[in-house]
Amino acid sequence: MQVTETLNEGLKRGYAITVTASELDEKVMEKLVEAQPDIEMKGFRKGKVPLPLLKRQFGQRLLGEVMQESIDGAMSQHFEDSGDRPALQPQVKMTNEDWKEGDDVQVEMTYEALPQIPEVDLSTITLEKMVVKADEESVNEALESLAENAQDFEAKDGAAEDGDQVVFDFVGKVDDEAFEGGSAEDYPLVLGSGSFIPGFEEQLVGVTAGEEKAVTVTFPEEYGAAHLAGKEAVFDCTVKEVKSPKAAEINDELAKKFGAEDLEALKGQIKERLEAEYAGASRSVLKRKLLDALDDVVSFDLPPSLLDAEAKQIAHQLWHEENPDHEGHDHPEIEPTEEHVKLAERRVRLGLLLAELGQKAEVEVSDAEMTQAIMTQARQYPGQERQFFEFVQQNPQMQQQLRAPIFEDKVVDYVFELAQISEKDVTKDELKEAVEALEEDEA
Repeated sequence: MQVTETLNEGLKRGYAITVTASELDEKVMEKLVEAQPDIEMKGFRKGKVPLPLLKRQFGQRLLGEVMQESIDGAMSQHFEDSGDRPALQPQVKMTNEDWKEGDDVQVEMTYEALPQIPEVDLSTITLEKMVVKADEESVNEALESLAENAQDFEAKDGAAEDGDQVVFDFVGKVDDEAFEGGSAEDYPLVLGSGSFIPGFEEQLVGVTAGEEKAVTVTFPEEYGAAHLAGKEAVFDCTVKEVKSPKAAEINDELAKKFGAEDLEALKGQIKERLEAEYAGASRSVLKRKLLDALDDVVSFDLPPSLLDAEAKQIAHQLWHEENPDHEGHDHPEIEPTEEHVKLAERRVRLGLLLAELGQKAEVEVSDAEMTQAIMTQARQYPGQERQFFEFVQQNPQMQQQLRAPIFEDKVVDYVFELAQISEKDVTKDELKEAVEALEEDEA
């Protein structure tokens, strides 16, 4: 077998691979010898069929298998000897298209090699971490928000307004006949909540306790119950009470509603939650600072195919963000701009660097971490969680999409441990500004 270099420009590589006919014939015979003891054929005892007869019977079938194994073996040996790692699957094609049995096999292999990633002394990277403590004002704001969400309603005189709760009996009829599931007693409805058929709640604005009112609505065409879809219905309503919203008092009773022993315990929980949110936002800012620092200290050639693919993906994604009404992909090809290419260069460079750092540090994504990631995604498809799990199990590309961000964050945490990180106390507004600036840069 011969392997001859035909291309070496930048990261582009090309090789001519020749597998001689005698090598192929030898490998075919090896397979026949290995299989001979188990072969039975009419007129011969098991294991006694002559090799020439076996070759005539099975040789041509084995030849294709041997050719593929020989080429795959030559490629594997080449990458082991050269140390090259292809950026994408190598392109392989047979160059002697008029090949016939008895000829040498000639193959051309081309690929783009991943670059040599320079060593980075991570201990020289200096970063400043923003630290925010949850102050009393923030805790009180959160308490007030909880109290609003835990609002009660108290009886009021006068007409119902948007946001009020109306307690009423109703009977729904289509063509003057009551329909199943269309009646209730003492039903509490918050006007403006959108929990009833469109147009229903608006007609109860202005009613008073003791009033009777007929509400006429039309069920949506896509309504779940087919026998009601698109039908006009009249609901005979009897108003029992009209209640206005009242924010819950901030006391121990409110705390117990949220699972805390008392108000002080609830305040402690709120403080912990707020500081966890601040820490998450701070980490995002710190990660961006780290990536900026790494981008400044490393430089190496990038595989053109990876760069082109990333630039096209960025251009495509941004086009859809700018054209949200166009959900499909039946649009003209979107050519990347210089800005797209520049962003792609950064992403590919940092992606390759983080992959290298993670490999050297033996960073791995555990099965438990993958399961958690899948569960998180599956929650977006209520009622179809099982189907989503099966989809991911059968889709390696989807698995990689879920694994990649976990791997990246673990590598980033590894780098944080080696970098020099100082802390700076800031206000929540300063942290908010840093996060907003981060989002603007990413947009």
